[in-house]
Amino acid sequence: MPIRRLPPETVNRIAAGEVVERPASAIKELVENALDAGATRIEVQADGGGLTRILIADDGCGMAADQLALAVERHATSKLEADDAGDVDLLRISTLGFRGEALPSIGSVARLTITSRPREGGDAHQITVEGGDQRPVAPAGFPGPHGARVEVRDLFYATPARLKFMKSERSEAMAISEEIKRQAMAHETVAFTLDLDGKTTLRLPAEHPGDAGRLKRLAALLGRDFEANALLIDQARDNVRLTGYAGLPTYSRGNAGHQYLFVNGRPVKDRLLQGALRGAYADFLARDRHPAAVLFLEVDPLYVDVNVHPAKAEVRFRDPALVRGLIVGALRHALAAAGHRASTTVAADALAGFRPHSGVGPGPAFSPSAPSAQGWSGWQGWAAPATATAQVIPGLNDRSARVEAHPGLADQSLIHDELRGGGVDPLDFPLGAARAQLHGTYIVAQTRDGLVVVDQHAAHERLVYERMKVQMARGAVTRQALLTPEVVELDPAEAERVSARADELAELGLIVEPFGAGAVLVRETPALLGDTDVQGLIRDIADDLAEHGAALALSERLGEVCGTMACHGSVRAGRVLSAPEMNALLREMEATPHSGQCNHGRPTYVELKLADLEKLFGRR
Repeated sequence: MPIRRLPPETVNRIAAGEVVERPASAIKELVENALDAGATRIEVQADGGGLTRILIADDGCGMAADQLALAVERHATSKLEADDAGDVDLLRISTLGFRGEALPSIGSVARLTITSRPREGGDAHQITVEGGDQRPVAPAGFPGPHGARVEVRDLFYATPARLKFMKSERSEAMAISEEIKRQAMAHETVAFTLDLDGKTTLRLPAEHPGDAGRLKRLAALLGRDFEANALLIDQARDNVRLTGYAGLPTYSRGNAGHQYLFVNGRPVKDRLLQGALRGAYADFLARDRHPAAVLFLEVDPLYVDVNVHPAKAEVRFRDPALVRGLIVGALRHALAAAGHRASTTVAADALAGFRPHSGVGPGPAFSPSAPSAQGWSGWQGWAAPATATAQVIPGLNDRSARVEAHPGLADQSLIHDELRGGGVDPLDFPLGAARAQLHGTYIVAQTRDGLVVVDQHAAHERLVYERMKVQMARGAVTRQALLTPEVVELDPAEAERVSARADELAELGLIVEPFGAGAVLVRETPALLGDTDVQGLIRDIADDLAEHGAALALSERLGEVCGTMACHGSVRAGRVLSAPEMNALLREMEATPHSGQCNHGRPTYVELKLADLEKLFGRR
């Protein structure tokens, strides 16, 4: 069969399959065009999951009549400019769009209408493209002083086969909403409105530029809980800057749906960035928990390639190790600065577990005769029951908690004075002063404006674990030599990746060296791992290097071993502690980073404010 040139309409439909996968993809392209045009207000309307109708209205710079016809031509764009030699630099892309494919691709599979008025003045004009058939430019009405209105009807009507692969209207509408949320996160100074099937589902006013405005926008999109439990991230290294917000470990999620990553204002999905995020929280979360984070990378366009895929959702960094190191370092620095802080949702969850009761138990309540009209305060008709045993409530006369006091101290005021030590009132400490121990497991402490309940085992486990990490960081990890060095067969590319990270692995106590084209030789392993599966460990490391660019498997295994050792070396539940021991534990928690959660991300303490307790008992 001879080689033939494809018709332009067919070429555009092929391109549309890459650029416009679903209605949300079309909206993404059109919103990015509006942002590149300098819009400060963007309105989005979608009907029928975006398949029936899409409308994007903005107040950007707009287009003149002669520009409308060019806008719907393939590979025509205003975002790239040739130099004096006629060359276009694709390595310094500072706009969201640049390929010039979106509008002709949409016009080839739908009914596209663009109406625009330029900022420089003049009349508004309109152009229509239906299934690749372009109509002449004509004058039209326009409601604003300048900007553009792009309407897309009957998406994929020209390619019926594509419609069969669309999901339900509800699913497509949810994808549209998620796309608008991502764009709104990256551009807090732009106002966004989203209407789905005639109902306003999102209305976001423009916020002031800066951290405060960004956090306010994120709170509107992710909820007030994220705002209350987010840590500010702002670090730079070698002309790469990382900003944004990351959630506390105790504010973790069951999936990675609350992780948003942006590169130069562009929403991306990158395995390197996701792997770095996972690595930063490796010491704080179990494998089935995921941190919540919104991170923004600002990189010189020369050091990041965004021309990887037509959808522009993937990027490639020139120095991925630098980017990953910056993310891990910045997040760990912020988590360490949070100290013993736990998320506010911990207290909310604890209060939700309380239920006010009107009776003392499941048995029949004591029911005397009715009071007088004077009410309970003036009622004198109560009489004791016939038998004394009927009033007895089991445990009422027993001690509900063990209160520690030093021998020879007669009253609590003396204890209070002793704990004050050095003139500092223990009630002013963040975790307060220990008052009791319940069930040999929980420490109850009083603060100036509430109370704190501490899980003594979980808290001490984290303290021991942090001390072990410091010891590992100060000196080389103790290694044990294998009696017979073990050869691990790998794919040649995997073996090369493992061998290239030999120095990094040696710092973690694993000594490897190349052994032919497709194998590595293991001579020593970390002593902490004991009798470990060397073959499985090396293969896990190779998988991590391929997927995330870092040897997470070894560091996680060392972390798990340290966690296990810390668990066995910490204060056990059921152990009776004295008052000085309890207070010493509280003071050490306050001075130790990450002490607000155990090694698996569970909270080590719950703090209840006095206002919360008053609400619980109906005092507020």
